[in-house]
Formats: sequence, C-alpha cells, structure tokens
Amino acid sequence: MFSANVLPIKPTSKARNVTFLALIALLLPIGCAQDRGPAEVRDISVEEPLNVVATTSMIADLSTQIGGDLVSVQGLMGPGIDPHLYKASEGDVAAMTNAEMILYNGLHLEGKMVDIFSQMQQRGLPVYAITDGLDDSDLLTSEYFVGSQDPHIWFDISLWKKAAQRIRDVLSQAVPNSASLFNERTESYISELDSLDTWTRLQIASIPVETRVLITSHDAFGYFGRAYGIDVKGLQGISTASEAGTGDVRDLASFVAENEIPSMFVESSISPRGIEAVREAVRARGFEVAIGGTLFGDALGSPGTEAGTYLGMFRENVTMIVAGLGGGQ
Repeated sequence: MFSANVLPIKPTSKARNVTFLALIALLLPIGCAQDRGPAEVRDISVEEPLNVVATTSMIADLSTQIGGDLVSVQGLMGPGIDPHLYKASEGDVAAMTNAEMILYNGLHLEGKMVDIFSQMQQRGLPVYAITDGLDDSDLLTSEYFVGSQDPHIWFDISLWKKAAQRIRDVLSQAVPNSASLFNERTESYISELDSLDTWTRLQIASIPVETRVLITSHDAFGYFGRAYGIDVKGLQGISTASEAGTGDVRDLASFVAENEIPSMFVESSISPRGIEAVREAVRARGFEVAIGGTLFGDALGSPGTEAGTYLGMFRENVTMIVAGLGGGQ
C-alpha cells in the first residue's frame, strides 16, 4: 500500500492557507461527489488513459516515459519555473481535483503546495511522492535546513531509476492489468538511463581534476557532484526561498579567484543576478571568470527541444559543464 510523503511545513501566511483550503473545499466536489478511497483499479483497455497530474516537468516526463499511451499526463510547472517558490493557481487545484493520480517530488521541493496535497489525500485522492521508499543513505542532508534532505534527486541517475520504478509501481497498482506493459517500458527506460550514466562518466573524466568544480546559482547539483566526483558549490542553498547575502557572494568570489575556476553557471529557473554579482567580485580580485552557460536545474527546457526531456536535459547540462570547465579536449 503506497502513501503520500506529506511533510509539514510552516505556513508562510495564515491567510493564504485559509484561502487555499477554502478553494480546495469548493473544488473537490467537482471531481468527486463523495470522498474516494485509494486509487481505483481500472481497465485502460476499455477506458480513457489514466489522468495523471505531475508537479514538475521532470516528473511529468518520467510519468510519460513509464506510462506511454496508457496515461495522460498534465505537468503543472513548465520551463523556467522554480518549484521551491511555486504557488498553485486555481486552475492547478482544479486539475489536481479532477485527476485520478497526483505525482509530486516530496522532500520539501514543492514546499508551498504541501497543504494542498495533504487536503486532497485526506479526501481520498491518490497522491504519491516519487521520493517515497528511498533510503536515508540514498539522500543528502542539507546544511541549510536542519533535519531536511536535498530534494534534487534527478541529478543522480541511480536515484532517478528508483523514481521510475516508484512510478511503475503506483501505475501498476491503479491499473493492474497493464502492469506488464508498465514494467516493460520501465526496463527499457532504465537501459537508456544506464547508457546516459556511462556517457556522463566518460565526459566528466575529461575535465582536469583541478577545475572539476561546479559553481551554480543554487545548490541543486549535490547529487550530481556525489555521483560523478565533482565539487559543487551553490551561491544559494538547496532551497531558493532564502536569498544569498553579501557574505555569500564575497566568500564564493574568493574561492573562485584563489582556485582560478574557469567558469560558473546560471540556472534556467533562477535569476542570474547572484552569479553576476559573484563574477564582478571575482573581477575585483584580479581574475576573470566566464559564465559557462545556463544549466537546467529545477525544470526541463521547452517542449520539443533537446532539453525538453530528462535524457536531453541531462546530456545538454553535461556537455555545457564539460566545455566550461576545460574538458572534452
């Protein structure tokens, strides 16, 4: 029996919470005249595809890869959206209310939506965190939030494989007669992930050891660093809810200048102002550091582009990191 990983957070505004809870109370009856139990067992062969709502673009893509034509996936957060700060709209609440399954990351990634997930789960809507079932040993802890763990698991391919298996399991629970198809698609996708992992290791190995340091807008790449042996430093912490201060900029600039790191990177879902401030501070110390490009951190690229899928996003990030840090030559 699967259950949602609903983690309590301190509300940012009591009034906002009341508004959202009232909105949910009004919209829930639209999708269900009465409270529902766990995800209903369905036969997709004689019905429409399973209606799935996913929070982030990474989860939406993964759900599509596993579910194929047997699911209809609606992602709430598009390109350039920061899930740490995302606030659900009335349309989002309506979409989740009418969904047959809601998939979210968990580990506080969608912090401002946790109360909504909890309310919907209490009303019987099937809500699942894809990080449920991961061992504590799989997860990185955060020095910025005591007791919290890094939610950016998609940057460790080994953990993303487990997320794929998690989605396979919840889809199979909802549609047991299609379990074998979900499993086949999962195994095929995991094979693609294994190939991507092998390619990534070869690419990263080409970066000189002394410049194997990844500096980004916020600390989203910790799992990537652990998996591929790169020292990762983010100007902001794991969550973008807290802004970097003058001391953070000064300390990072000193590190870059002293170690002559050739490039830093901005992220598609975060303002580049912080990294630009570091660059100016590095320049004041007599060293010129480049902006190596824009990495996809908390969101995929636009649909139809290479970075519009997880596999393409990961490959594009690696290519940019390797070029910026002097590898691949």
